Amino acid sequence: MDEKYFAAKIEDKWQTKWRESGAFEAEIEDDKPKFYQLEMLPYPSGNLHMGHVRNYSIGDALAWYKRLKGFNVLHPIGWDSFGQPAEEAAIKRGVNPRDWTEENINYMRGQLQRLGLSYDWRREMAAHRPDYYKFDQWFFLKMYEMGLAYKKLSQVNWCPNEKATLSNEQASGGICWRCGWAVEKKDLEQWFFRTTAYADQLLDDMSEIETGWAEKVLKRQRDWIGRSEGAFVDFAIKGSNEKIRVFTTRIDTIFGVNAIVVAAEHGIVEANYENFSGEAKASIEKIKADKLKVTDREAEIEKEGVDTGLKAVNPFSGEELPVWAANYVLIEYGTGAVMSVPAHDERDFEFARKYDLPIRVVIEPRGNPDEISNDNKLAIDEMLDSAFSEYGVLINSGEWNGKQSEDAKKEMTGYAEQRGFGEAATTYRLRDWGVSRQRFWGAPIPIVYCAKCGVVPERYENLPIELPEKVEITGTGESPLAKVESFVNTICPKCGEAAKRETDTMDTFVDSCWYYFRYTDPKNTEMPFDPKIAAYWAPVDQYIGGDDHAVMHLIYTRFWTKAMRDMGLVDFNEPVKRLLTQGMVIGETFYDEIPNPDDPEGKGKRVYYAPSSVSVERDAKGKITSAKAADGTSLKSAIERMSKSKGNGVDPDEMVEIYGADAARLFVLFAAPAENELVWNESGIEGAVRFLQRVWRFVWKWNDALKNAPQTEPDEFSADARKLRRKTHQTIKRITENFESLQFNTPVAALMELSNAVYDFRVEPETAAASDVYAIGEAVESLILMLAPFAPHASEELYAQIIGNENGILANNARFPEYREELGKADEIEIPVQINGKLRSRVSVAPDAANAELESMALADAKVQEYTAGKDIVKIIVVPKRLVNIVVKG
Repeated sequence: MDEKYFAAKIEDKWQTKWRESGAFEAEIEDDKPKFYQLEMLPYPSGNLHMGHVRNYSIGDALAWYKRLKGFNVLHPIGWDSFGQPAEEAAIKRGVNPRDWTEENINYMRGQLQRLGLSYDWRREMAAHRPDYYKFDQWFFLKMYEMGLAYKKLSQVNWCPNEKATLSNEQASGGICWRCGWAVEKKDLEQWFFRTTAYADQLLDDMSEIETGWAEKVLKRQRDWIGRSEGAFVDFAIKGSNEKIRVFTTRIDTIFGVNAIVVAAEHGIVEANYENFSGEAKASIEKIKADKLKVTDREAEIEKEGVDTGLKAVNPFSGEELPVWAANYVLIEYGTGAVMSVPAHDERDFEFARKYDLPIRVVIEPRGNPDEISNDNKLAIDEMLDSAFSEYGVLINSGEWNGKQSEDAKKEMTGYAEQRGFGEAATTYRLRDWGVSRQRFWGAPIPIVYCAKCGVVPERYENLPIELPEKVEITGTGESPLAKVESFVNTICPKCGEAAKRETDTMDTFVDSCWYYFRYTDPKNTEMPFDPKIAAYWAPVDQYIGGDDHAVMHLIYTRFWTKAMRDMGLVDFNEPVKRLLTQGMVIGETFYDEIPNPDDPEGKGKRVYYAPSSVSVERDAKGKITSAKAADGTSLKSAIERMSKSKGNGVDPDEMVEIYGADAARLFVLFAAPAENELVWNESGIEGAVRFLQRVWRFVWKWNDALKNAPQTEPDEFSADARKLRRKTHQTIKRITENFESLQFNTPVAALMELSNAVYDFRVEPETAAASDVYAIGEAVESLILMLAPFAPHASEELYAQIIGNENGILANNARFPEYREELGKADEIEIPVQINGKLRSRVSVAPDAANAELESMALADAKVQEYTAGKDIVKIIVVPKRLVNIVVKG
């Protein structure tokens, strides 16, 4: 064993051993509990960043821990390798996306391997390879057969920069999820997956995962799915047979309706458009034009509308109501029409105020006038200044006056059903998933268009429908495949005559919906996976990734699993038992803000500087007080997500080369709780190196003695040895609990504390008693095994040294140390003793001392006797293991 710790030498040695021995290759073993550990697969952009390192280090630590606990661990990796960046690179560099992608995969695979991550590389998959996307197409055909895949003309979200369609999830906020450009609306024939067919299951099945998923993720999914229970109500149009159907969750407010407000694209508008005034037509066209730019369903926009001149009749009151067209009502949500109740809906209130529409109060707070609280009185007194949207008691509502809102909703819905102008209903904000993309670099949709047979699904035996080797990619918005005659022209699978292929490709989120099932059976050429094999490994026990995927990938994959269940491929509802969403890695940035006259909002353009080129001054707390470029320019600073373009990116390869993979992994796990952002600080990784060196030096010093340590536990130990053993087992307990609760920074702190305890054991190896060597050996072996999930290379080497076996931890089937409660208990604990509530002394007792013993020892204490001499003891209060309080008088 070398006296000094050489990271590169050790890491190369153990990575070679792991590779040659197949240390991380997993097979079905019925005599072991299984554990499926998974991190979200990377896009092969060309280089890993420190966010990747953090994500994969967290997953790898848990995989190591579970192996050491005796689990059969599946820990695979692959590549989310279809997508727009490859296509953009092809346009910019004039290269084939396939070549660019494969080169990036090769480089990034090397980066992952240099980090020593414990992946089963035999199971590696890549979405862009035909052996994988063959089964994207297989699933498409299955969903087509099940009625879950369909095509329709639809107004879709369109990114003018990416020149591609986006799902609602990808256009949330009115901007493209990838490039940040404003999204427009465009009419296109598109393929959809019917995610709405599983809306109730997506909500109800959350009960199966609510203990393992972060509530913030589940809440975002609940909000996105947006189940609303209410009623449909039909409002007849005066002077015609037409009706407007609205959906409302508050039918109890229907006597307060002041208008029916519809989307500009509503059928009632189109049917009566020619009869509208010129002003109404102009306003409607403006609303339509503006909507081509706005896709955020939650955006706060200036409400605009126009009275169409139509009149609708309230079926409850018979009152005639104006029909307005407005920009805040969207045709794709609900029925495209709402009843406006300004007194009890804030959005309607704002609209009514702007256009001077009447406001009628029909709900008042609960209670009699004399019993209404001041707050509620204020709500009534100021009713015309804001909407009262809570449930309450109906007023101005005919026969329902005095009814509670909850009761009135049920009765009024029944009333509408009985009279044929309404019914109970449930609606959702969730929309079907548009999966068509006008891109080359995606899985071709396996559909053929035949003049004779119409829309024809491809035969399964003809899969995969492969992308052509060469294609002209222009970025014009038209699918590049449409220009490849050899791809487009085909034979109808049904009649055998000439036909045309679909030229759109699938959304790349299709690839990530089911990839972890493919890991279970990656070489299967007939099926996506063998259901029997998947039944052993799936569902995933622990999934790790960013919460930015909450309403895209994580909803899509839950939908996909339910569809696979209905195909008979799996027998469970949810694909992932536990989800950990890790925080981003962020770092300091330095920039100069230059005026940008082209920006319509007047924002300046940031020019970033590499931190190494900036002269920085800080206060005593480390806060930046001054930052200057080399030429003296004063710079601004911020903490931002790590990015090469912002100058604060860190190359993982550089960190591994300078400090070693173990130190890099140890630092990213120690620096912050996994769910929190991690602020990069290179001095922190230097601290990780010092810790590893410190452990290494101790093992080197004790190496020979530890090899000859007693194999059986001695009967007697010195007080110092008992103290060290107590610390060892307390650390085992703490770290075990931390791993089970997915805490990764606190175990590193606990290991550092244990290493300090080992160093504080002032015994030399040459003169140590056998029992001391045993205690040291127990502590050191436990320390190494618990360090392995964080720094596996060094731990393997250290373990091999102390046991005198070159094969290390995994090859020797070593196990995570077991906590022994009797050793983790303190020999004695200190109990404070109070006299009339004031601390006067402390006594040392056994942890399990009875109350009577505590009383006796407290009264026998010399200091206590000083304060109680000559006084009457009224009573003695004992809080077990915590406190003795003696109450005296006189």
